[in-house]
Amino acid sequence: SNPLLLLPVLQAAHCQMIKDLSACLLGQNLRVDCRYENKTDNPLTYEFSITKDNRKHVIHSTISVSENIYRSRANVTMHKNLVCLYLQSFTTSDEGIYMCELKATNDYTGNQIKNITVIKDKLEKCAGFSLLIQNTSWLLLLLLSLPLLQAVDFVSL
Repeated sequence: SNPLLLLPVLQAAHCQMIKDLSACLLGQNLRVDCRYENKTDNPLTYEFSITKDNRKHVIHSTISVSENIYRSRANVTMHKNLVCLYLQSFTTSDEGIYMCELKATNDYTGNQIKNITVIKDKLEKCAGFSLLIQNTSWLLLLLLSLPLLQAVDFVSL
């Protein structure tokens, strides 16, 4: 028997599985969370796009070229099992069907794709903790914590 025949089958078991796609409002910005189950250590490529008026527009991508109108407003952060899109100054003109597409290098199972319809009035606010991290510079956090530190010093006197 030829051992090489087993390889594609093994690869297929190591696919990226998109588990969940969600969207929320972070101040004036849109945040889209693309959660996945990581079954391989291979590098991950992604693409966030929007379909409106039956046309697909690439917002941010490592797979293809993103469109100019979005490039300046969008950024992506990658965490363990989460790829996060931030789109600044989100307005009703940014409403549409958002798509997250993930692909692991050398993954034969093809790209994983999930869609979510984003309408401004129906969006919930993002959870508070990430809001603080995203919107507040560390300097501001430091300034906010200074009175606390002074209070602690005062008590120790």
